[in-house]
Parts: sequence; structure tokens; C-alpha cells
Amino acid sequence: MTSRAAELNVGPRPPDALPSLDDRLLRLLADPLRARLVSLLAGEQLCTCHLAQATGALPSAVSNQLRHLREAGVVEPEAAGRFTYYRLRPEMLAGLGEHLTALATAARAAEKRPC
Repeated sequence: MTSRAAELNVGPRPPDALPSLDDRLLRLLADPLRARLVSLLAGEQLCTCHLAQATGALPSAVSNQLRHLREAGVVEPEAAGRFTYYRLRPEMLAGLGEHLTALATAARAAEKRPC
């Protein structure tokens, strides 16, 4: 028999439970530099040198953060001669937006749980 907390998906997760894609994406975007890179890439495709200049971060730091974003599927690279340009994958952010909208909708309807 499952507990009420398990049915509602509240409380601590079992240690072997993997975080959902939304959880990982939220943690990924919680980093200020990565969030800034995503904001910049929303407006246009940019290379590492443009992103380093716009953020004031070292190119190596920008490259490292872009690697994390690329591995998560948030950005995709496109080689252009000596440079690599990065493009934001909007469907990743749209999926996260839908998840957050669903949480907001649930919060509006939330009631006190009887003790």
C-alpha cells in the first residue's frame, strides 16, 4: 500500500530517484552566467567570443557553461569556419514554461490538507 505522501509526490525522494528533466533544467538555469547566456541567445545566434564580450566572463568559462547547456539540449552548436555559433532550442524552454504554468495552476487551486 502506498502512502498519501507518495501518491501526492511530496516529501523526500528516494535516493535512487533521478531528477526530472524540468528539475535538471531549473538547476541548470539557476546559474547566473548560464541564465545570461540563454537570454543573449534568445535574441540571436552568437559565438563564444561574442558571448564572452557581452557577459564579461572569460572565454573558457563561457565555453564550459555552453558545454553544460549543450549537453542538456538547451543550445545547439553550428560550425562556421573557425567559429562555432550557438543557437537556443526554444522547445526546451517552452517545455519548462509549460511545467511552471502547470505548477502555478495547481497552486491556485491548492487547498489545506486536513490533519
